[in-house]
Amino acid sequence: MYIGLISDTHGVFDKAFRDFLEPVDVIWHAGDWGGGIEFLESITSFKPVVGVHGNCDGSTVRYEYPAVQILKFQGIKVLMTHIGGSPGHYYPSAEALIREHKPDVFICGHSHILKVMRDSKYNLLYINPGAAGLQGWQLVRTALRFKIEEGQVKDMEVFEYPKKLSTFDG
Repeated sequence: MYIGLISDTHGVFDKAFRDFLEPVDVIWHAGDWGGGIEFLESITSFKPVVGVHGNCDGSTVRYEYPAVQILKFQGIKVLMTHIGGSPGHYYPSAEALIREHKPDVFICGHSHILKVMRDSKYNLLYINPGAAGLQGWQLVRTALRFKIEEGQVKDMEVFEYPKKLSTFDG
């Protein structure tokens, strides 16, 4: 399975990100979508989407997407939530979920900081795709894509797009 991973779009899903995510089979969204039903449809009509809601999301998103997703793909258990912290500094609620579910991969957003690393304490791959939207202090907008094959995360690619070059063509 070829997966595109985004977070913190805050109502922005423009051409640069659609182009990067065009080859993927599914988009995973780690919360803070922003926008209303039209914005959700701009993403879900592009690709199938699995996601969670974030702290900034309103009732439209919260109705469609839960706070936590537990996914199983080709022998890999994935735990996704919006607010997670990072290895050694997990939010208590995220750490409790990690202890309970023992995922192979933990995905979160919220920080707007792209980070992918092994967490040896919990024997998992930590992934935060950073922020795809314009809101926040980050200078670069980011997304990831990767494959899950034969029980492994493979071929991870990072997409970086400067905020100042953003185009708003849909």
